[in-house]
Amino acid sequence: MVSNPAGGWPPRPSGNRSTVEPGAQLGALEAYAAQAHGYLSAGGEQLSQLAGLLRPLVLESWLRSLRGGIDPMDVLSERGLRGADLQRYRDAHPIAPLMPLIDKLLVQDTARTGLIVVVADQFGRVLTVHGNADQVNAAAEIGLRAGDDLSERRIGTNAVGLVIRTGRATWIHGPEHFLHRMHQITGAAAPVHDPDGRLVGVLMIAGGVRVAKPEILALVKAAATAAEMDLVLTAMRAQQHGRPRELRRESAAGESGGIGLDVLGLGQPQVTISGERSALSQRHAEILLLLAEHPEGLGADHLALLLDDTDLDNGTIRAAMSRLRAVVGSNVFGSRPYRLRVHVATDVEALRAALDSGDVDYALRLYAGPVLPRSTAPGIIDIRDELRVRLRTAVLGSTDSAVLRRWTAGPEGRDDAAAWAAYRATVDRSSPLYAQIEAKIRVLDRRLGADATRMQRSGS
Repeated sequence: MVSNPAGGWPPRPSGNRSTVEPGAQLGALEAYAAQAHGYLSAGGEQLSQLAGLLRPLVLESWLRSLRGGIDPMDVLSERGLRGADLQRYRDAHPIAPLMPLIDKLLVQDTARTGLIVVVADQFGRVLTVHGNADQVNAAAEIGLRAGDDLSERRIGTNAVGLVIRTGRATWIHGPEHFLHRMHQITGAAAPVHDPDGRLVGVLMIAGGVRVAKPEILALVKAAATAAEMDLVLTAMRAQQHGRPRELRRESAAGESGGIGLDVLGLGQPQVTISGERSALSQRHAEILLLLAEHPEGLGADHLALLLDDTDLDNGTIRAAMSRLRAVVGSNVFGSRPYRLRVHVATDVEALRAALDSGDVDYALRLYAGPVLPRSTAPGIIDIRDELRVRLRTAVLGSTDSAVLRRWTAGPEGRDDAAAWAAYRATVDRSSPLYAQIEAKIRVLDRRLGADATRMQRSGS
C-alpha cells in the first residue's frame, strides 16, 4: 500500500491538495493517478472513485475533459499551424519581442540539462519548442510541437492548458495528464500577462521526473515575472515620449520587417509593430487589411472602390495613405500601385490558416467577432461575409460538440437553427442537455416560424 502524500489522499483526503508542491511523494501520486485512469477506462459509476485519487485541480480538469468528449487514448494529430503560416503568426505575436529574454533566462540553461522549454500563446498554441535535438524530437512524438494546440479543450489536462484555464502557475506530473501519450512527461508552467493584465502567453519547462521539483516551478514563474516586467518597462518607455506612439514607429517598422494587424471583433482595431500594440483608426485598418489581402497591389482607383461605394477622388486616397505612413512607417508600402513592402500578419490570415488546416476549434477561438463590424467599405464587407460563411460552414460540418456549443453560445450562432440542430445530433438523447437544446430549437421555431427554421437547417 502506498503511503499518503502530503496534503491528504484516500480514503479520506484532507487539506488542500491543489497546492501540493512538485516532488511531494511522486510515487504515491503516480500510483493513485494510474488507478484513476483504470476507473476512467471503466466509466459509469466507477467515475465516482476519481475524487479520492486526484488533486482537486486535476480532478476538475479531468471532469471538464470528460464533458468535452476527449478520448484519453487520443493519438497524435497532424492538425495545427505549420510552416509559413506558423512563422507569420509567431513573428507578429506580442510575445515575440520577449524571446531573447526567455532564451537567456530559460532556454540556454535548460537545454544543457536535457529539458525542453515550450512557449505557447494565450490560447495554448505552441509557438516554439527549445532544447537539444533529441529531446525536441521526443517531445514532438507526444504532441509538444510548434503549431500544436495544448489547450485543455483540445487535449485535456496538461500544465499549459491549466494555466490558460486558471490563470495561475501549475505543474502536472506523468499520469495526471488526461492523455496516455503524455504520461512520460512532467510540465511546470506559468502565465505571462501584459501590463493591462491580459494573458499573452505561457512558459513551460517539460521533461522527466526532474521537473517535479519546487525549484523548477519557481524558475519558470520567475522567468514569466521577468517577461511581464519587460512588457511593463516597454510600455513605460513608450509613455515617456512626448509624441503619440504611432508617430514614433516610422523607423521601427522599417527595421522589423513585419507588422501585426487585429481587426476581428467589436474592439478598436490594433496594430503591432516591434512587439508594441496601439489603436488604429478604422480607415487606416481598412486600408492596411485591403493591402494585405491584395499582395499584388491596388491602384488608387481600385482602392477607392473597395473603400467606398461613392466616388472617392485620388486626392482623398493620397491623403489617407500619407497619414497611414505616419503611423506605420514610410517604408511599409510603396505607390503606383499601392503595395506592401513588408508582411502584415493579420488575425484574418491566422483564421484562414486555421480553417484551411481543418482546426475549427482554434478558428473559433481566433474569431473574436466579424471583421471591422462597423465598416461599410465594400471590400471589407466582402472579406467579412466570406470569413463568416467559411467559419459557419466549418462549424456545421463539425461533429465536435464543444465547437458547436461555442458557436451557439456566441452572438452569431445564438439563433442559428442549423447549428442548434447539429449540436443536438452530438448529444445523447437521455442527457438533460438534449432537452435544453430541443427547447431552444422550439423557441426558434416559434420566433422565426417553423418553415423558416427548417429552411435555415437545410441551408436554404
